[in-house]
Order: sequence, then C-alpha cells, then structure tokens
Amino acid sequence: MERFVHLHVHSEYSLLDGACRIDRLVEKVKALGQPAVAVTDHGVMYGAIEFYHAAKKAGIKPIIGCEVYVAPRTRFDKQHRVDSSPYHMVLLCENEEGYQNLIKLVSAAYIEGFYNKPRVDNDLLRQHHKGLICLSACLAGRIPRMLSAGDYAAADQAVKEYVDIFGRENFFIELQNHGIEEQKRILPQLIKLARENEVGLVATNDAHYINREDSATQSILVCIQTGTTVDDPSPMAFATEEFYLKSEEEMRALFPAVPEAFDNTVRIAERCRVELEFGKLKLPTFDAPGGDSTAYFEQLCTEGMHRLYGESPSPEVTERLRYELDTIEQMGYVDYYLIVHDFIAYAKSKGIPVGPGRGSGAGSLVAYCIGITGIDPLRYNLLFERFLNPERVSMPDFDIDFCYVRRQEVIDYVVQKYGSDHVAQIITFGTMAARAAVRDVGRALALGYQNVDTVAKLIPNELGMTIDKALSAVPELKKSYESDENVRRLIDVSRALEGMPRHASTHAAGVVITREPADTYVPLQKNDEAIVTQYPMTTLEELGLLKMDFLGLRNLTVIHDAEEMIRQTVPDFDMEAVPMDDDATFKMLGEGHAFGVFQFESAGMRNVITQLGPESIEDLIAVISLYRPGPMDYIPDFIARKHGRSPIVYDIPVMEKYLKDTYGVTVYQEQVMLL
Repeated sequence: MERFVHLHVHSEYSLLDGACRIDRLVEKVKALGQPAVAVTDHGVMYGAIEFYHAAKKAGIKPIIGCEVYVAPRTRFDKQHRVDSSPYHMVLLCENEEGYQNLIKLVSAAYIEGFYNKPRVDNDLLRQHHKGLICLSACLAGRIPRMLSAGDYAAADQAVKEYVDIFGRENFFIELQNHGIEEQKRILPQLIKLARENEVGLVATNDAHYINREDSATQSILVCIQTGTTVDDPSPMAFATEEFYLKSEEEMRALFPAVPEAFDNTVRIAERCRVELEFGKLKLPTFDAPGGDSTAYFEQLCTEGMHRLYGESPSPEVTERLRYELDTIEQMGYVDYYLIVHDFIAYAKSKGIPVGPGRGSGAGSLVAYCIGITGIDPLRYNLLFERFLNPERVSMPDFDIDFCYVRRQEVIDYVVQKYGSDHVAQIITFGTMAARAAVRDVGRALALGYQNVDTVAKLIPNELGMTIDKALSAVPELKKSYESDENVRRLIDVSRALEGMPRHASTHAAGVVITREPADTYVPLQKNDEAIVTQYPMTTLEELGLLKMDFLGLRNLTVIHDAEEMIRQTVPDFDMEAVPMDDDATFKMLGEGHAFGVFQFESAGMRNVITQLGPESIEDLIAVISLYRPGPMDYIPDFIARKHGRSPIVYDIPVMEKYLKDTYGVTVYQEQVMLL
C-alpha cells in the first residue's frame, strides 16, 4: 500500500494556471496506486463537485480543499503595494462542517476581501476554522516568505498564530522541493520550526500538471493568462519542470531525512471524510397567506379552474387537475409553483410583458390555472408527465420569458422578497473551443498573426467542432499538420488545451433561490456587481437547489411596443381578443410575409411555410417543431401529406387518434409518449 497522498494539486479550475484535467488526474492517481488525492485550486472551489464524483467513481477518496489567499493585514485593507501581495495557505476539509466552513471562507474572500485576488484574513479563519486542516503552502505562504526575508522570529510567530487558530493537530508545515534554490535554502529552517513548535510536517508537490512532459503545456496556459509569449515569459512562469503528479518514490527521494512527512499525508487523507448529499430537494419556503401553502395553492388552482373553464368544468378538467395536484404535493413542489406564480403575478401587475410559456412546463394544467402559463394543455394534448412525474430524476423547471428591457426588475423583486443573501445568479465557464484555442496558443508561441490565422480559418466554424474532427474533415489542415513543424506544435498544444475552462462569466438567465443563505450550500463570488454561485447550473440541480431561468426575450418587447402603437388609433385594442383562426394572418404567412414574426423570419423557414400554406395554429406549431436538425428530413413528406400528394398512412389504426393533426407524421415528444 502506498504511504503517500498528494494534498496540494491544481486542476483546470485554477483557470489558465492549473493543467490537471480532473478525469486524467484521477486516472493518474489510480495508476500510481495512491488511495486518495486533494484538489486545492487557487481561491475557488469551481471543480469541487466534478472532482468528488470523478474520484468516487474511480474508487479514489476525494479530499476537497482550496489554496486560499490570506490578506497581510485584514480583508478590508486595500492599499496599493501594502495589501496587493497576499499569502498562500492550503485548507483541506476534514468533515461536512469543514466543507461548510470552506464555502463560507471562499465566499467571503470574494465578496468582502477581493483585492487583485479573493482574500481571507485571520479574523475569518478564527470564525470558520472548525473541520479544516491547514497546510503552510508554497514559497508564497506566510511562513516561507518570512524565512526568505531572513526573519525567523516572524516565521515562528506565524506558526504559533496558526496553531492557536486551527489547533496543534490541524496545522502542518509544508515541505516542497522543485529544484528551486530558495526552497532548498529554507528547508532546514522549516523542519526546525516544526520540531520546536511540535507541529507535523507534510511533503507536497504543488502539482499544476500531470506528467513532467505537460510542463510545456502549462507554461503556455500561463502565457495565455498573462498575455506573454514563451520567448518572453511572465514572472509567474515556473522555473523548473517538477510541478507534476509524482510517484511516492520520486517524492521520498526529495526528503529522505523526514519520512514522517509522507506518513502524515496518509494520516491526513484518512481523517478527511466528506460525504455530500445529492438529489434531495432544498427548496425555499414560500410565505403563503394564512401560513398553509398547500391550502393556498389548492385555492388558487380552484379559482383559476372556474375562471378558465366555467362554474361546472368537465370531468376531464377536474380529474386532470386533481391528478396534477396530488403529484405536485407528493413530490414536494408546492412552494416551487407558488414562488414562480408569485413573481409572474408581480411582473404582470407592473405591466412587464411575460411569455405564454415554453417547454415542458406548458403541459401542466395547474400552471395554466394559476397563470404561470397562458396555454391550455388540454386543447393541445400536452402531457403533464413530460414536466413532472414520480420517476423524473432531474428538477423540473419553468423557463420564463420576460421583456428583455425589464427582466432585471423581476430579478430585483425576487432579491427583495427572499433576501439578497438567498438569491444568486449562476456561473458559467467559457471554454477554449477549437478555433479560439489555436489563436490563444499561436499568440503564446509567438508564431505570427498571419500564420496562426491561416490555420485557425481551416477549422470549420460549426457547433461541436473539435480539432480532431477538423483534422479528419479538412485535407488542407491535415497536410500542413504533417508537413510543417510549427503547425504541428500549434495543433498539438491546442488539442491539449481544447475544452479547458478559460474564464468565468454569469449565465444569461439562471438564478438560484435558496432556503437558508446561499453560502450555506454553495461557494459564491462577485462577477462585476452580480453575486454568482461558483458551481455551474448542472451541479446546483444535483445539489437539489431551485434554479430558475429568467429569459430576456426581445420579441416580447417588440410585441408590447406594437400594441402600444395600435392603441394610439384603436384605444380599446386587446391582443387576447385576437382570434386564433384569422384567415388573413394565415394567408400573409403562406405568402412568405414573415419578416419580424418570431421564429418564422429566416429565409429557410419562409421557404418552408410558403410550401406548407398553413391553415391553422396546429400547422404553425408543427412546422416550428419540425424545422430543426434531424426532423427537417420529414418536412417534404409532411407538406405532401397535407396537400394530398402523398397518402396518410397509419401502421395500426389506433395511431390515427394521436397523429391525425400532423397528417400521420410523429412530430412531438407527447405523441411518442402517447403511442
């Protein structure tokens, strides 16, 4: 059994600095026979959950950590030069309390302490130290820096302070040796400090890439980050090629005199036992009038049903409503519906245009009755099960369209209602796509704009295009790859970096609303002025948090403005009263006059709709559904059947019931489910 575990590792989520891809990292640890590994990205926890899953799947114990930045004074001091060079410190989660505390520290570092870097301070560490194991970090740590400056007394004072904050058994002095003179020089003093203060030693390798030969790739990442080239690297570039995931033998050879520094890595790994919970809903509570949200919900539904279907609705309506209510209540989604209903009602009360509904949510009769959607699911045979059913694994979600000019007002209302600490926008990562990777790498390799541009333009500008696909699809690219040394190097490095996260930004529509303050569940940060989660959309769903899409749709604004203009001449104009079977409208569309009509204005769509000659809203719904990659192949057959040029055939007679509206062609997911 290996007696060594890497406790200081930077994944691809130490953006443009770490080159350890999580899946490859876990594979390598397994190949080395090491039982566990930590990921300690710079100041962030972006990759924590992805790493947790990957390690568990491979049978490796994941140790969640972070290399935080510690302000030299306090996190609120932001004076140039004095405060612009924070110390590094590695924190590892021993248990769930430690994980919660690390989230709090990483969030506060960004939201309160950001100055060049997200910074914690000793005050925060004292508040949130429980369940965390602290390592003294690299040459940029406080203790090594004091030793480098020749101030042994200050380094000793720092050790005593950290022992006081974390407890003697939770603080370790880190030993590193990458062949850098300064590391070798202070090594004996680090060991002496540990002995004198009776604290443990731990050997780490500050791994930024997986194999020694990956060091070139990592140095190009740093060039991309700093806008420098390999010919004239930045001071951030590493001095040696030793920052990789070493085997136990390679590590022990560096520190033969301190075997306990290796045993301690295993002891720490054994102590770290974080078990995370997935798939359990953590919905915010809705403060319902009268205090009983289920009773209030049922009342809203009943009132809506009578408003839409009259005083004595048919059994079809009442039975469907009861069935949906039972499912929603049993699955715990009552408050979810009420929260959505509440902010949509707010938007409508303020005259903010709201879309009629899109996606599977339109299949819910309850949503129609309480005004979340504006589409009668019974009229269009829409299925509730597509949105919510007891077997559904992922969270359902209503995608709500708002006028793009006033969308922010709705988000502001939600923030004000649930509290700014309970609402956050969602992070998204821009990754290095094929073309962009080639351009970035070309700049870093100083290959000259013209040469790089020629190669980049040979990569087709298509969705899902990769460098490998381009090499097999474009003979010219393959030829220059095989014949030109520079092109080969450019392509090889770009391929190694392709798909890596390059920068963090804010998701265009996603908002998360939480029961407890958001930093109870996820680390947060500030992007410009927005508070955003450090975990992306899919991770938030896994953690059972409520994610909403507040989509800004320009067409709603256009329609609203058009209505206002019409009312100047027809004061009592009401768009809701416009009939759905207006012949003149179908004639206009059938003649291809569809500029400015949402989803019908592209040249390809206008061509299809003139051939179709629509006569009903059902025809329009079908053609929008068919006009996408894959189903497009059925459009000629659909049109021919509509006009009687092809026979309408059903494989078995019962199919007619479900396929009659679409001339025997299966167009919708609902039809597939019904069949």
